[in-house]
Formats: sequence, C-alpha cells, structure tokens
Amino acid sequence: MQNLGYYNGKYDLIENMMIPMTDRVHWFGDGVYDATCARNYQIMELKAHIDRFFNSAKALNINLGFDKEYLADLLQELVHKLDEGDLFVYWQVTRGGNGFRSHSYDSEVKANLWITITPEKVTKIDKKFKLTMMEDKRYQYCNIKTLNLIPSVLAAQFAKEKNCDETVFHRGNIVTECAHSNIHILKDGKLITHPADEYILPGIARANLIKVCHALNIEVEERPFTLEELFAADEIIVSSSGDLCNSAYELDGKAIGGKDEKTLSKIQKYIADKWLKD
Repeated sequence: MQNLGYYNGKYDLIENMMIPMTDRVHWFGDGVYDATCARNYQIMELKAHIDRFFNSAKALNINLGFDKEYLADLLQELVHKLDEGDLFVYWQVTRGGNGFRSHSYDSEVKANLWITITPEKVTKIDKKFKLTMMEDKRYQYCNIKTLNLIPSVLAAQFAKEKNCDETVFHRGNIVTECAHSNIHILKDGKLITHPADEYILPGIARANLIKVCHALNIEVEERPFTLEELFAADEIIVSSSGDLCNSAYELDGKAIGGKDEKTLSKIQKYIADKWLKD
C-alpha cells in the first residue's frame, strides 16, 4: 500500500476511509494523538511515544479500551503493509459515545482509534533552520497532545508565509517551544531547555537530546530561558520526531548560533549514529 488509514478495526487507503459524522472529533476536537517516524519499518522510540499517548488520554479521562502492548503490536503490524519503510506513523483516539452533539459524555464508552501511515523521511541532521517568532497565546495544557491545534496551525502557516521553517513561541520574554517542535540553546558548553511543565510538550526527541548530553558529559539545565538568551546563544537546536536535532541560523532576519559547532557536531553525530544509520 502507498498509505494506510485505520478506524476502529477497518483499514484501507486513507482516501477511501470514511469517519462517522457523529464522532466527537467533528464538534469538539475531543481526543488526543501521538506520532513518530519509522525507518526501515522500525518505529522510532515507540514505547516512549505510547507512554506519552496514554498519559494524554488519562489526563482527559478518555477510556481507551486497549493496553499499550496491543497498540504497539497493531502499529508495528500496520507499518509492514506499506510499500516502503521510511514512514510517518500517526495515531489518535477520539472520545467514544458517538451520538448527537452533547458536551457531556459517558466515561465508560471506549474510544475510537484512528491510525494513518504515510511515506516520510526524517529530516537530515545537517539541515539548518530559519526561524520566526510570535507570542504564545495557547492555553496551559500544552503538555497534553490534544487534537486542538489551531494555535500551532496558525503559527506553522505564519512561518510558511515568512519563508521560515518554524515559529518560536514566547510568553512575554520567556521562550517556550515552537509550533511543532521543542527548542533548546547551547551556551558555554551547556544545553538549556525549558522544563517539561504545562507550557511545553514533553517531546520524545527532547528527552533523547537530554540523554545524549548526559552520555557525552554535557551539562543540562532544565529552566526557562529568555528571548535575550535565545539571540545570544552559541547554538540553537530544534527537535521533534521528524527533526531530531537541527540547528538554526536565523531568527526574524537576525543571524543566530554558529558559535559552538564543536559541541553541536558532537551531539548531532551521536544522534545520527544511533538513529539515522541505514
């Protein structure tokens, strides 16, 4: 198959799949999701992504109706139905209880499981990002991967229209994350990253970046950092499931980073050797 769509046990090409109008996603975006990439049919960091997915569902009181092992086995089974092995693997649940529109719900009804799998390659580690920024006006549930992504959609479009790769969010003077990535800085040989609180998504690539730094004896500070620190950083790193550790060279027309390529290259080589080798 060139791509795959799945809904509650049925699967086909995505363009052939139909979702009931009574699914609560249409009215409320009532659900959570997670996503990662597969290389050579092997899903990257699957356990960590599934753990985060279950945490998101629990935070919204969604009755999944299946366990982690079932989901892992299903995803691994479905990726092997694709014609090629470098893939974007996405899954979500929407709250069960299909029916006419009602804000309240029956917490005993099992969720609806969606999966889509499409060809996609992980971004090359040496690609450098051009950034822009905007005020972070999102609510304080950024740590939950809900389906309500309008602020991120607007921020991604903002970047696209400015011919940039990502939009950096900030709350006042504090940098939080990007439209669909985490952001970190290197300064004086240390990695500085916003703490995993309600203002950012606890990215799996972010967690791996921290582990890599520990393995390389690079000090890590999990603390908020400012816009001034961002502009003055030795290097700026953007990370996500598809962009594992990419540096940035420009932010709103100003040159940034490029002052500690030795440390950056050490981190990127470790990540490339572990996750990106054929």
